[in-house]
Amino acid sequence: RKAGPLLLFFHGGGFVLGDLDTHEPFCAEIARLLDLPVLAVDYRLAPEHPFPVGIEDCIAAARWVAESPEALGREVTGLVLAGDSAGGNFTIVASLALRDEPAAVPVLAQWPIYPAADPAKGYPSFTDFAEGYLLTRDAMRWFDDCYAPVAEDWRYSPLLKSQEGMPPTLILTAGLDPIRDQGRAYAAALAEAGVPVTFREAAGNIHGFISLRKAIPSGQRDVEECAALLKLMLAEKRR
Repeated sequence: RKAGPLLLFFHGGGFVLGDLDTHEPFCAEIARLLDLPVLAVDYRLAPEHPFPVGIEDCIAAARWVAESPEALGREVTGLVLAGDSAGGNFTIVASLALRDEPAAVPVLAQWPIYPAADPAKGYPSFTDFAEGYLLTRDAMRWFDDCYAPVAEDWRYSPLLKSQEGMPPTLILTAGLDPIRDQGRAYAAALAEAGVPVTFREAAGNIHGFISLRKAIPSGQRDVEECAALLKLMLAEKRR
């Protein structure tokens, strides 16, 4: 391949579960839709590796990729950071870290998918969809117990930090998701900070749907729409 951007993906799983295999079909589909190389990060998981080990791994991976190491076999001209759920949190936090201390190449765009953007704060959706929508309130509390975050640390709750100067952002939320409102709040914070942001919500869909596209066909359409939007965003950056 010629020199060009690369998408770096951080998988979800509550900071505790998930790996390269759980999200391989999604990463392959995104590579196809975007015609971009996709590199997924196998970061260390809690409880064996509690906060902030996982996010430190992701930031280090982004900086490594930005250097176009020989192992990649191509020159990387820019990064697209993406991830779902806990990986959406890592997407935002890594983008903030690279905004404050830039890597060798810029972050061209970020794509947090139903992100845990403000987990230290309570939102109505946390109660409205506490049970019966795959991800439950009790499961999230267990994830937090394992991850053992510091609630006042922006690396856990990135909305605690100013969003000014963040890269153009595409946010995808799910309408029936306990953390739906965190994604909505993050989109609003970006807009208020003057960051170009495109917001899409998968109405009637649940947390985790990007990995359930065969069972929930509408999720495939949502992914394809977002990929098309992301391609447009990257085309704008090239102008």
